[in-house]
Amino acid sequence: MKNTALSHIHEALGAKMVPFAGYNMPVSYEGVNAEHETVRKAVGVFDVSHMGEFLITGPHALDLIQKVCSNDASKLVDGQAQYSCFPNEDGGIVDDLIVYRLEAEKWLLVVNASNIEKDWKWITSKNSMNAEMRDISEDFSLLAIQGPKAVEAMQSLTSIDLSEIGFYTFKVADFAGIEHVIISATGYTGSGGFEIYCKNSEVEQVWNKVLEAGADYGIKPVGLAARDTLRLEMGYCLYGNDIDDTTSPLEAGLGWITKFTKDFINSEALLKQKEEGVRRKLVGFQLEERGIPRHGYEIVNDSEQVVGKVTSGTMSPSLNIGIGLGYVPTELSKPGTSIGIQIRKNVVPATVVKLPFYKG
Repeated sequence: MKNTALSHIHEALGAKMVPFAGYNMPVSYEGVNAEHETVRKAVGVFDVSHMGEFLITGPHALDLIQKVCSNDASKLVDGQAQYSCFPNEDGGIVDDLIVYRLEAEKWLLVVNASNIEKDWKWITSKNSMNAEMRDISEDFSLLAIQGPKAVEAMQSLTSIDLSEIGFYTFKVADFAGIEHVIISATGYTGSGGFEIYCKNSEVEQVWNKVLEAGADYGIKPVGLAARDTLRLEMGYCLYGNDIDDTTSPLEAGLGWITKFTKDFINSEALLKQKEEGVRRKLVGFQLEERGIPRHGYEIVNDSEQVVGKVTSGTMSPSLNIGIGLGYVPTELSKPGTSIGIQIRKNVVPATVVKLPFYKG
């Protein structure tokens, strides 16, 4: 089990630690609902240093990224980031990721912790153009400072104007007494805020100063459990649950990051799927009665025939109702459609809804 550079701090704070993607990670400190509310109403800080970072450089860096990614990275300028995915050759997804353009020949790919080794092998196997690749995952830490008070709470820690960092943009600047950190705004919670990329040797100083600067704004450390309820309220996909090697980006509602203006791995087959239409779609649903939909629960139609499975589900702390995501036949995917969720012996009525669940 690997530790992040901050694992000892989480333990000292009394966090409940769990193994996640090979790392010893804080799942909660004072409880998921309280931490969730902190992010929705004030500001919270997550240690997400388990995420993977690959540096792709040189004259062929963009060529490699364009080949392995579904989105069109040629549209980016320095200081912009983009959500994308790696399609596989069978119609599924190797991983989803964020692409950062640092310079014309210097790019950062941020991938899911559980897929670091798999992604590295995948990109390496496709690197026929000999782009320079470095896996820097073990050297860098990542903090996510999330919530509506994040800008105000963190402004004293940097010389740049944090309010000028728009969604999916970033700056390389000073932060918490450290030079040259990446400050980005690609949040996974729907409540605004920033991510801070720095070296492992620097992150303890950054963490302490973040908590100090945010003290007057009610900042608290937040664990992975609240990260999951926050992202689910936004309808954001989680790799391994809502998307995986068997789910097409078009089925998952990720057509917007699948650009057919260029060739990429499996683009021909995905274009054909787009033209012919998908047979199933990932939808959001909410329960109409009390209950909590869990991952793996069956989704049924009006005749109580099984038509799909819940991929992610929870009791929404913000809305106080059961919400979830799952794949259903396309004819059942329209918002307002009635479905049922098999919870133990009972079928609980549910309705397909337009995402996000949480409107802010």
